[in-house]
Amino acid sequence: MITPQPRVLVVDDEGGIRESLTSILSDEGYLVASAASAEEALERASAQDFEVILLDVWLPGIDGLEALSRMQSFTRPPSVIMISGHGTIETAVRATKLGAFDFIEKPLSLEKIIVLVRNAVAQRRLQDEINPCAANSVTAIKSLATASL
Repeated sequence: MITPQPRVLVVDDEGGIRESLTSILSDEGYLVASAASAEEALERASAQDFEVILLDVWLPGIDGLEALSRMQSFTRPPSVIMISGHGTIETAVRATKLGAFDFIEKPLSLEKIIVLVRNAVAQRRLQDEINPCAANSVTAIKSLATASL
C-alpha cells in the first residue's frame, strides 16, 4: 500500500514565516498549504484533511488558541503545533490542554520544526490505525449485546 504524502497547513500572519516553512516542508516531501488568518485556516481545514497544522498563537481576528479549540471538534482533528513569538508557560499549558501536539517559540529552529512535523504525522497516522480498530470493537460489542437480548 502506498502511503500518501502528508498534508500540512502553515498558519501565520507573517508572510516570511509562511513562505519559509512552506518551502522547507515542501523540500521534505510534504504537501503544504498556507493561511494568513485563523478564519482562513478553519475554512481550509474543514474543506481538506490536513494531518498537521502549524498554527501561530497571535493572529488578527480569531487567535490561534480559539482556532485550535474549534479544530478539536473536527471528525479527524489534525495534529496542531502551536507557534508563538511571545510564548508564556501559561499559553503553552493552555494550548496543550486544548489538544495541541506541541508548542514551539519563535525564532523557529527549522530542524526542530522538521522533527515535530514528522512526529506529528506519525502520531496522527497511528491514531488513524487505532481508531478504526476501536470503532470495530464497539460495533462488535453492540452486536453481541443485541444478540444476547
